[in-house]
Amino acid sequence: MKDRIIDFIKRNRVTTTEVADCLGKTGALDGVLPVNRGHFCVGTVRWTYASNESNWQVHKDLVNVQKEEIIFIDSFACNGRAIIGELVSKYVLLYCQATAIISNAPVRDAGALIRENYPIWSRGVSPMGCFNIRTDKSVEKEADRSAREYFDGAIAVCDDCGVVIIPRQMHTEGFMDKLRAIEEQEDIWFDRLDRRHENTFDIVCEKKYLKENR
Repeated sequence: MKDRIIDFIKRNRVTTTEVADCLGKTGALDGVLPVNRGHFCVGTVRWTYASNESNWQVHKDLVNVQKEEIIFIDSFACNGRAIIGELVSKYVLLYCQATAIISNAPVRDAGALIRENYPIWSRGVSPMGCFNIRTDKSVEKEADRSAREYFDGAIAVCDDCGVVIIPRQMHTEGFMDKLRAIEEQEDIWFDRLDRRHENTFDIVCEKKYLKENR
């Protein structure tokens, strides 16, 4: 079912706005925005994390990246430091052929990332990076208990609005039906606006088009 959902979103270019609506207006990663505009990416999430101002675990986990995955890098107690920059981005996107990178923290080397037009979403940029050292395991254990369960294996949809996560429990026929329905609704709404010149109150709030079909 996951592959069918990903394929449907790709083929129909279902936006993060529409996906969030299908999730009851939830699922967006707060503050995570594109480094470069114009990219549309969807795929299975591989989750990893940095903790205690160290990106050691990120480097270790990225050895296992698979083609077309979306890498989600979480951050715990990193105090606003950038987790990755140009080197990791090039390795993941060019050599591992991942679809995109999401960082729940800043990234560095912004000039290079923009120049290469990499599909990266992050919480801004910063010249200050993490350290390449082993760290205390207490934060890592907490990360494994919570965030890994939610993000790893989920679907990420990324566009100019940001990132929306479709958790594994939503990879169902019922959610697919919601995606189909919202695509149909969008077609109807814009038809009523563009061809019939209705106002948005009648279209969105009153839904007069539904009354006409009764």
